[in-house]
Amino acid sequence: MLELSDVLEARERVEAVARHTPLDYSHTFSDITGAKVHLKLETFQRTGSFKIRGASNRIATLSPAEKEAGVVTASAGNHAQGVALAATRNGVDSKIVMPEYAPISKVKATRAYGAEVVLHGADYDEAAEKAHEIEREEGRCYVHAFDDETVMAGQGTIGLEIYDDLPEVETVVVGIGGGGLIAGIATALKAKNPDIRVIGVQAEGASSVAQSLEKGSVQELDSVDTIADGIATRSVGQQTFEVIQERVDEVVTVSDSEIAVALISLLERGKTLVEGAGAVPLAALLSEKFDYEEGEVIVPALCGGNIDLNVLTTVIMRGLVETGRYLKIRTVLKDRPGALERLIEVIAAEKANIYAIQHDRTSRDLAMNAAEVEIDLETRGHDHVAEVLAALEQNDYEVDVLI
Repeated sequence: MLELSDVLEARERVEAVARHTPLDYSHTFSDITGAKVHLKLETFQRTGSFKIRGASNRIATLSPAEKEAGVVTASAGNHAQGVALAATRNGVDSKIVMPEYAPISKVKATRAYGAEVVLHGADYDEAAEKAHEIEREEGRCYVHAFDDETVMAGQGTIGLEIYDDLPEVETVVVGIGGGGLIAGIATALKAKNPDIRVIGVQAEGASSVAQSLEKGSVQELDSVDTIADGIATRSVGQQTFEVIQERVDEVVTVSDSEIAVALISLLERGKTLVEGAGAVPLAALLSEKFDYEEGEVIVPALCGGNIDLNVLTTVIMRGLVETGRYLKIRTVLKDRPGALERLIEVIAAEKANIYAIQHDRTSRDLAMNAAEVEIDLETRGHDHVAEVLAALEQNDYEVDVLI
């Protein structure tokens, strides 16, 4: 099993490539939670995520023959970029299989780092099948995204940095996809101080670890569905699972809505952009998915910031809806002069700001003397939403809440 000595050796190989990323005390999230929250900003890492650490360690340990043959891997995007950059720096040819629906920003970045990208499959697991096919056909060395001790050791250098920068840390919260990140971090931290608590977090739509822990063996999901594409794996790795069983104190799950709220909170209050997978540790803390003491020193590890702009737009909108700051409604008006103006007056009296209005009198579902109106509103929270809807009801408007 992975040991501290492996992580210490990895640090010597990784430090020439990977940055020692900041550990930033957050007054905002400390005030919200009552804990002393320090954010591990791996979002500032080269390639935008922690994956460069494990990839660099694995590429550095390849034999001359393996380097000559080239490498292949599968990735939803972050491991792809890490392998591409590490391989290019070492003069190794790399071919990377990514899901067909991988964020275009991650595909472009991977190619820019020097890799040949093959798009295949609906998710990471189908991409991995294709990558193994290429491994057999072309004789390349497969660089696993997580279930490899050298990769896990590289990721574990984050744990060393956290402990070096904040030896009084009490709890570290880490996202889990395949488990390489948390396996490495837990190994480093538990060796430094066994009392440090390590909490793992998965997205509800990709929560293989909870089932695996319950049954005592690795369980594979039929499918995954989450906005956190970086941790959207059907199963945890066999080697990583063994480390999780022994060294991770608790594993919890968060919903996509909770991830979205954490992401926009980081954007708005923390001035920090993360991807969905990077937001899950803070989402678990903000949603009180695990117990902690007042003033407890907690480090959510924000593992990546490579979010596609189209996904970001969707996530921001989801977050605004969840926090009561965006409302979309539909109602039917009499098709007569002044009807729309009177509706707007009711909304304006409640001080809700109008983003957009769609006015349609041609729908076949309407009476000939009616018009359907959809309105997008900026609101100030759930109480304000309730006030707006109550005012409309009091003025005899029948309203459907669309979002």
